[in-house]
Amino acid sequence: MLLIGVQLQENLPLSFRLVDIGCKHLLDTSHIVRNKCLQLVGCLGSLERLGVKELENVATKDVQRIISDSFSDQDPRVRTAAMKAMLQLHERGMKLQQTIYCQACRALSDDYEQVRSVAVQLVWVLSQLYADSIVPIPSSNEEIRLVDDAFGKICHMVNDGSWLVRIQAAKLLGSMHQVSVQFLEQTLDKKLMSDLKRKRSAHERAKELYTSGEFSSGRKWGDDAPKEAVDTYTVNLINSGACGAFVHGLEDEMYEVRNAAVESLCMLAQASASFAEKCLDFLVDMFNDEIEEVRLGSIHALRKISCHIRLREDQLDTVLAVLEDSSRDIREALHELLCYTNVSTKDGIHLALVELLKNLAKYPTDRNSIWKCLKYVGSRHPTLVLPIVPELLSTHPYFDTPEPDMDDPAYIAVLVLVFNAAKTCPTMSALFSDHTFRHYAYLRDSLSDLVPPLQLPGRKMVSVSDSSNHALNEDSSRLFVQQSLDRAQTIQHLDSQGAQELLKLTIRDLQRLGELQPELAGMAEFSATYLQCQLLLMKSLQEKLWNVAAPLYLKQNVMAASAARQIVEHTYRLEFLYSGLGSRQVATIHHMRLQAKALQLILTARTSRGMETVISMCEKLLQELEIFPRRFAAELQHFQESFVEKLLEVLPRLMACKPMELVKILQTTLRNSTIVLLKLTDQVHKASATIIEPTGESDNPLRFTSGLVVALDVDATLEHVQDPQSVIKVQVTYPDGQAHIIHPKPADFRNPGPGRHRLITQVYLSHTAWTEPCQVEVRLLLAYSSNKGRASSLGPLSRSPWSDSTEALLQAPNVIEGTINLSKQVKVYLMPKPTRR
Repeated sequence: MLLIGVQLQENLPLSFRLVDIGCKHLLDTSHIVRNKCLQLVGCLGSLERLGVKELENVATKDVQRIISDSFSDQDPRVRTAAMKAMLQLHERGMKLQQTIYCQACRALSDDYEQVRSVAVQLVWVLSQLYADSIVPIPSSNEEIRLVDDAFGKICHMVNDGSWLVRIQAAKLLGSMHQVSVQFLEQTLDKKLMSDLKRKRSAHERAKELYTSGEFSSGRKWGDDAPKEAVDTYTVNLINSGACGAFVHGLEDEMYEVRNAAVESLCMLAQASASFAEKCLDFLVDMFNDEIEEVRLGSIHALRKISCHIRLREDQLDTVLAVLEDSSRDIREALHELLCYTNVSTKDGIHLALVELLKNLAKYPTDRNSIWKCLKYVGSRHPTLVLPIVPELLSTHPYFDTPEPDMDDPAYIAVLVLVFNAAKTCPTMSALFSDHTFRHYAYLRDSLSDLVPPLQLPGRKMVSVSDSSNHALNEDSSRLFVQQSLDRAQTIQHLDSQGAQELLKLTIRDLQRLGELQPELAGMAEFSATYLQCQLLLMKSLQEKLWNVAAPLYLKQNVMAASAARQIVEHTYRLEFLYSGLGSRQVATIHHMRLQAKALQLILTARTSRGMETVISMCEKLLQELEIFPRRFAAELQHFQESFVEKLLEVLPRLMACKPMELVKILQTTLRNSTIVLLKLTDQVHKASATIIEPTGESDNPLRFTSGLVVALDVDATLEHVQDPQSVIKVQVTYPDGQAHIIHPKPADFRNPGPGRHRLITQVYLSHTAWTEPCQVEVRLLLAYSSNKGRASSLGPLSRSPWSDSTEALLQAPNVIEGTINLSKQVKVYLMPKPTRR
């Protein structure tokens, strides 16, 4: 019945009948039957109008009452199912009644953890629905807001005996942003604060003294004790067990609970500046946790609330101690934290710089991360950096000091800090020595992303255009790209030579635009590659090539075959190397690939003597042609008078004709079809990768014993790569031509921001003994498969045209089928030594 109801939810009469049947069987002796009946009621409980509004209200109340009656069932599995059914009603859009709150609160003390876990969720849902409603405190005349009462009860569940319930409670605390400030601050103190105790007025105390009838006579022990010292549970506005909920959560024995408490603390601190200041010490203390995941979470949490806080020197000292951590993720997360942290004194800046330079000396691979960190530290604290500039640059007012070595990463780190602080502090340049100005000019050219433009004596500052002009230039550049593509539509009215010249000029303009405006490089290169395919196709269809028999123009046939192969390769690059493509762009790419494959078939028929290859190619082409309208049915309107449309009109004839007749039809259609106009979206981006480590600059070879392995650290940044865990490969090419492809582990990928990924992995190299050091080439590849491409969701695909086997790799060392070169190659010296005997 449950399956029938889920499949036919639109059938209201049937749903009501199934709900009635489920309600009748709620008294069954089997807990399994009662469970299924509650699921049925929760899934099909009425939310639609029946025509009469009053009937709707009655039906809604009946469903919730029926489910809530099972909250007290003798079987804990039924009680759990009842609360889950109530939550399902809420997810379907039904507003739960406030009367359920008391029953949900009683379920928090249930003996079974499954019941308590679902009850915590139900209490949280009701606190969001009726946040400002007033509820009484048990055994008292006081009343408080429902959200405050629910917050206190969920805080109490952080001390639950089940770690699963503790995790659930700790996670939900972070989303309760409507809680009063005093309740929020009580979670950081294990002792009950005075403002959460009920205070009696002087009139009430005098009245109680009057009703006692007499003062203390001294004959009875303790008869003059203060009357306010009564049971705290009868006068507290919050359960004393809920005091210090976050303190208990951060000290929990299970790291999952500690992690959940850190996340919730961060979410609440983001919404309250005063609470952020109070929880700062607790988050800093979590930097010393024994579990790396908890340390990393606390660092990220502190970074998110950095706009509300300012670190004291003692707190900064605790934070900087984490730089000695052996985990690279922890150190880089701390570098990112320091980028957004406000430091209170110049001694704090000096301390941070000293510790970062120690980090750089101990872990040289952190160089780029530390430089970036100091860039932001300097730009955020120019007035604090100014007093310590003479000490940092080792300058003297009277004596010349030796010029530091520009190859020292530590000295570059100091200069990055100083130059970024000088950007908003014009008086700082007066403290620079002559060699500092020379070093600035060098770093401005070599590390332009880290060193800002400065107004220095004797140098002109390059004016930076404002954002409005930048946006205007970007819009005009986008318009230029589309106009260039539209201009290519007019080439069919020109002669062959003029059309080719126009395409060459357009391609040159688009490539130059991509170099001048990096933000539009993806769109410009995509357009240039597509026009390059058109140019190759046009050259292959020249008159002199097709009017003469093939043996007389063998060289031109080889040129056309090479052009067809290049077009196919370009289309795979266009489809898989660029993100943000729409269905129309993918259809245009497939149309170009069909033309290239048709050209390959025609050339094969002209030059091949046997018919087996021609027949096989004909079958594959007809199969792709048949699938094309099913994949791109909505886009066929944009392919009028095109190659595909003309072939689809005579498709039945093509399926029945002989191979050579098919080749003639393809040749005629290919030469007489029009160019398909390419329309671009604004979200087109090119996937790219940059290998940071190894740098390829070291002349010291990696030495190891032949037959064994040596680990090579690879650190790379990825831009606009979709699903990098499955498509990114590392290729290692040895001097003897052997090439190995390594698949990084999913855990080696980080996601620092939208559209950006970081790959930090180790590649193991091994080879036989060499007589002298040789270079090994390392690069990143983007693997693609037509079976898993973007068009796979539009319809069935033909067999994959590429193979990832080692045979194909050895046959084509320069261009690997099925992969695209994503980064520039980096050369590393390697020296396998012979084994000792």
